[in-house]
Amino acid sequence: MTTEAPDISSRHPGLRVLTRKNVLAGLMFMGIAALGLWLSRHYPIGTALRMGTGYVPRLLCWMLLALGAIVLLQGLREAESTRELQPAFRQLWPILVVTGALVAFALSIEQLGLVLSILLLIGIGSLAAQGIKPWEVFATAIGLIMLTWAIFILGLGLTIPVWPDF
Repeated sequence: MTTEAPDISSRHPGLRVLTRKNVLAGLMFMGIAALGLWLSRHYPIGTALRMGTGYVPRLLCWMLLALGAIVLLQGLREAESTRELQPAFRQLWPILVVTGALVAFALSIEQLGLVLSILLLIGIGSLAAQGIKPWEVFATAIGLIMLTWAIFILGLGLTIPVWPDF
């Protein structure tokens, strides 16, 4: 007599499809999009030239719905794979690293400035994945620095320090 719980996916093969990451992610995207469309159903949409308050939220929800459908279809098309279970800490490592990188960025932007804070953000965040080359990390950081500087400092005129004040 064993004390192991029976695997529900072995009794119901159709439920095995729901254990795929892309299927669940697609369903989640589609559910969030449907909720957003339902919540914004009474907002005036307007036209592309005179947008109402519901124009952009509804547009984004439709885009998220389409993205969810694409991800769901990819999940349904992928072959059955045997997943090896990882220890709990190994599964949480990327979440902890990315969260730590965001907190480090938020705490350092005023003291270190935009350039060094983004280098810190990308440097810490790169520890979440294996096999990333140093030049890829550096190129990503440079691209994000230039994009952030162009959008927030040049485009919007925000007063974000670029370099630290020593």
